[in-house]
Parts: sequence; C-alpha cells; structure tokens
Amino acid sequence: MDEIRGSVFGFTIGDAMGVPAKFKERDELLQNPVISMTGYGTFNVPSGTFSGNTVLTLESMNSIADLKDINYNDMMTRFCKLAANGEYASIFKAIDIDVTIKKSMLKFLKTESDAVKCGSDDINANGNGSIMRMLPIALYCHYNKFKDYEVFNIVKNASSMTHANEISILGCYIYVNYLLFILNGKDKFASYNMIKCLDYSEYFDEDTVAYYNRLLKTNINNLRIDDLKSTGYVVYTLEAAIWVILNTNSFSEAIVGAINLGGDTNAVGAITGSIAGIIYGYDNIPQKWLLELKKANYIEEIILKFEDYLS
Repeated sequence: MDEIRGSVFGFTIGDAMGVPAKFKERDELLQNPVISMTGYGTFNVPSGTFSGNTVLTLESMNSIADLKDINYNDMMTRFCKLAANGEYASIFKAIDIDVTIKKSMLKFLKTESDAVKCGSDDINANGNGSIMRMLPIALYCHYNKFKDYEVFNIVKNASSMTHANEISILGCYIYVNYLLFILNGKDKFASYNMIKCLDYSEYFDEDTVAYYNRLLKTNINNLRIDDLKSTGYVVYTLEAAIWVILNTNSFSEAIVGAINLGGDTNAVGAITGSIAGIIYGYDNIPQKWLLELKKANYIEEIILKFEDYLS
C-alpha cells in the first residue's frame, strides 16, 4: 500500500513546507523561492511543523481505523478534543484551523447536533477547510470499492461536518474522484480528462458546477501562472494544485511549485503533495524533507494502523 504512505506523507510534507510561507506574495517567493524545509516565518514554529490540516487528516484516519467504518460524530468529537488540547499536533498545538471549522466544532459541542449538520452552507463559507480532510475519505472509498453514489454521499457528509455549501462539497467530490482515478492506475492527464467527463448534474445544479468551469471546461494546465489564484477559496486551491501536478514531473518539483505560488501555501502544498505522493511514490519523497518532519514516527504508526484496517 505504497500509495497510502506516499499520499499521507506527501500531504504532510506539503503542509509543513508551506506553513512558514503562508500568506506571502507570489512575487516575493519567486524572487526568493522556498526549496527546502524552513522554520518560523508566518507562525513562528520550527522547521517541519505541520498545521491543523494534517492534524485533522490524521485523526480522520485514526477514527476510520479504530471504528473500522466512517462515523462522523466520532470524527468531530476527536476534532474538538484536538482543537482544545493539541494532543497530536506536531508541536502540541493545532495551528491554522480555519474559522469555519472552529464554528462547526462549537456548534457540535453546544447543541449536540449530528456532526453532518454542523457545517455552514453560507456562500461565504467556501474556504478549503473540508477539502483538506478528504484524503482519508478517498483512500477509504478506494479500498472499499464503493460505487459512485456511495462515494458522493460519503464526501457530502464528510464535507458537511464543517462546509455544507455545495461549492465546497463539489470541490471535495472532484478532488476525491481525481485521487480515485489515479489510485486506479490512470496517469495524471487521463485522470484529469476523466474528472472533466463526469456528469455532475446528477448531484449538483448548473450554477454550482459553473464555479468550476475553468477546471472542468478548459485545460487548466495551459493557464499562465499569473492566471492562477492560490488563496484559501476551495475553487482556487483545487485549480492551483491540479495545475501544479500537470505542469511538474517529480514530487519535489510539485511541492516547490505549489509552495511558491504564494497565498495559502500550506493548503495548496498539502493537496498537491497528496496527489504527487501517489503518482511518484513514497520512495521519491526527498529523504531530507522526511527527516525534518515533526512526529514522523507517529504519522507512520497511524498509516500502519490505517493500512491494517484496509488490507
């Protein structure tokens, strides 16, 4: 199950390399690019520190492996505990958990609502917070060989824990399908063409799909770098990650390319890293980056437990 190890470590490397550069402008980074693990910067944390994106991803894996199933209330309970005490964060505090996720956690704790009813469906709540938790969902769906309607329902529920607007759900669904096509042996370009050919009208209205027209109706890889926005908006995060994947030829190129787009560097880096980790494999992740990663042994333990459940 090299693809699990590659994708999870790829995600975490992209997150950790992007943390110090978060919010930096593209022009600044292109003049002084990030090409290695660095420390401090935006969040003033040591080199190799990953953000809340990785923390919630790892705990999603823990929940699935421990319960041998998807249980959204269990996941949310774990998220709330982690946000409160940072038990599993790379430096024992979960940095950079977005506001929409925090509000959903608060609603879950205060109202004891079903977790899938806690996410905001506001048009302005379409940050990339839920797409950052979709890697374990894609792996879970792949190894269980779920049908498309089952994949959609799981993605919808998992996103709706924090982000219930259809724009966010669709972004998660596109990303999960792109991962599934690659996991099923298709190359990155064939997988991209396959997500463009999916019939999204079965689950989403025309206006929602239109937000992704640039990704689904054109060839995103042909855009100039200046046409890309690498902000925390879910549409732009997904566009940027797939653009980088299609325009690079190695794991390290993909990570460096993603981080130096600027903006939401750790999110774009993590999504890019998850895809690149499957395409190029764990063995092609630079060893020097892995050695600098905080809590790598703990990540390995979670991966082994997750693999054991899926095998």
